[in-house]
Amino acid sequence: MTEGDPADEISRIEERLETLAETAERCRKIILVSKAVIAGGFALLLATMLGLFASGQTAALGSIALVLGGIVSLGSNVSTLRQTTDAISAAELLRSDLIGRIDLRVVADSPMKLM
Repeated sequence: MTEGDPADEISRIEERLETLAETAERCRKIILVSKAVIAGGFALLLATMLGLFASGQTAALGSIALVLGGIVSLGSNVSTLRQTTDAISAAELLRSDLIGRIDLRVVADSPMKLM
């Protein structure tokens, strides 16, 4: 990292944290949808196996495709979410370190005069 102004570095880290938080939220939403797709695929497969649909083979293949697609989407987004949360933790640690390096002055507890 360059030896620039710590306030500028902290601002860049804050922007990165916002981007990572948006990515994490998007992953959480996709994970929720993936779970719903998997459940719907299982329900459709069960309904097909019980003979509730006239076109059994087409519905069975569709339900299997839904389940597999949901599993792939779920796995991909869980992995991305883990990587994103790790990156958020690292960025927060770096931000805390930079804030700790700043030489802050303590303001006296004396009352302020208003003009």
